[in-house]
Amino acid sequence: MQLLPIIRQIRDKNPRLSCREIYYMLLPKYTGRDRFEAFCFDHGLKLEVTRNWHRTTDSLGVIRFPNLLLDLDELTGVNQVWVSDITYYQINKEVFYLTFITDLYSRAIVGYCSSESLLTEETTLVALKMALKARNIGKNSGLIIHSDGGGQYYCKEFISITNQYGMRNSMGKNVFENPHAERVNGTIKNDYLIPYLPKNFEELGKMLTKVVNLYNTFRPHKSLKKLAPYVFENMINRGLLTKTWIINKKKKVVKKEKVNINII
Repeated sequence: MQLLPIIRQIRDKNPRLSCREIYYMLLPKYTGRDRFEAFCFDHGLKLEVTRNWHRTTDSLGVIRFPNLLLDLDELTGVNQVWVSDITYYQINKEVFYLTFITDLYSRAIVGYCSSESLLTEETTLVALKMALKARNIGKNSGLIIHSDGGGQYYCKEFISITNQYGMRNSMGKNVFENPHAERVNGTIKNDYLIPYLPKNFEELGKMLTKVVNLYNTFRPHKSLKKLAPYVFENMINRGLLTKTWIINKKKKVVKKEKVNINII
């Protein structure tokens, strides 16, 4: 189940790539080729597309949290909603993984990590602990942590930490219900890491730290009045700018309009 979101990302970008080819691309350590193929087929990823294959997005018998963003009216500040996702990054024939946690209000990446496996202790736990420390989150925060249905987000270790800080777990059923996290994945990979061409896992980790800092400190966002996330947060904290995000209550969560934008 931890592999499933990554498999779907690969399939989305390579629509005719067979499950067997995906297996040889990922070479997961804890499952064989035939079992991997059977798992993919059970989740609608067989290339012989049937009429209903695209509906088999949910796994039976696993924990799934409701999408709390569908009931959210507005965002008025940082540390109200964090969105997260895990993506893959390939160097030659090796596949590594990148985990990001982004503050939905300011678009700042608050937690991140690179890993050689999809184990929870190497992905979401690392990024979450970094985010909690960086943002100085206290108990009973009420903060929403939104993600896809990956197993790293409903394992007991992850839930234990979110419960400890009074966070509320939220999940989307597909990529359309986690668009901001998906966008961060694409931006970091396509606009930064691919041009930098890390040659191995060690270089990938070093470059990831560098590019996240560039993204947060220097990259302008059109939705933030062409400010970088940290610059935007600084202006908010100094009272030089106010902003409210209005959240549209639909399956595809998008920003509906922007109000209360005042630059002094």
